[in-house]
Amino acid sequence: MVKKIGILTSGGDSQGMNAAIAGVIKTAQAKGLETYIIRDGYLGLVNNWIELVDNNFADSIMRLGGTVIGSARLPEFKEIAVREKGVANLKQHGIEALVVIGGDGSYQGAQRLTEMGINCVALPGTIDNDIASSDYTIGFDTAINIVVEAIDRLRDTMQSHNRCAIVEVMGHACGDIALYAGIAGGADLISINEAALSADEIAERVAAFHRAQKRSVIVVVSEMIYPDVHELAKLVEKKSGYVTRATVLGHIQRGGMPTAMERYRAFQMAQFAVEQIIAGHGGLAIGNQGDQIVARPIMEALSIPRSSRKKIWAQFDELNQNIYQKS
Repeated sequence: MVKKIGILTSGGDSQGMNAAIAGVIKTAQAKGLETYIIRDGYLGLVNNWIELVDNNFADSIMRLGGTVIGSARLPEFKEIAVREKGVANLKQHGIEALVVIGGDGSYQGAQRLTEMGINCVALPGTIDNDIASSDYTIGFDTAINIVVEAIDRLRDTMQSHNRCAIVEVMGHACGDIALYAGIAGGADLISINEAALSADEIAERVAAFHRAQKRSVIVVVSEMIYPDVHELAKLVEKKSGYVTRATVLGHIQRGGMPTAMERYRAFQMAQFAVEQIIAGHGGLAIGNQGDQIVARPIMEALSIPRSSRKKIWAQFDELNQNIYQKS
């Protein structure tokens, strides 16, 4: 029977990570397990930055954004000698299992540790929603709400001045933030990694809106498509007739308090993760499918192809094309 478990966050921070940490602590404490946080991810594991925590710690972090226990990247963790230091530190504290919260790189680290005798269960912590084994990742809901608020604010000022705004959002080669937030925010054009419009196509479509005397235009684009969205804005302005400005939301999308749904999902996943550890299972990735929380082997989770959003994007794009073509 496992008596002590550790928790670490790795890779980019995301809202809801603290709710997941709290969920692990509260569930473990209720089951009679000691819980330890590991500061700054795998770097802290190697450097023995390990601390015992309790429910008071969990209560203080549920509402907070980011990750209070910190995160850091450690490419050297791929080396077995480096991982052996981390395993030795865990054994020194009597920690037999670990909950890892992060993206696909974090999952790979969790798999390697499981192979070395430390049962690890991974939770999908990333705003990008690019972990295919889960419908929604921890951080995604909050991030798209932040983007929608930004779009709403930009619409107000663009409408006031008869202008066009280009909004670049995060996603790390995954278009979900742009697609979900763009549709929810009433964007006029969306360009995602899986269905990218060329710079000229965007300029031509915005020009069509101008000919139709549309008062304001919002274009939402995923990062890693256009080398410089400010240059894209100049092209759109030149070809469309709208004064056009680009806004890069950047790391704003990662900060702030997590939404209620974010906290709920993160806590649910954390509970399930602890139950798997108590049952003696390791090397698992936790995710949600519909209303169900599910577990599958980490390597299986990493091999699942991400669902294409092209159909959703195409339906949206066709709708907006029809609007301006009829004008």
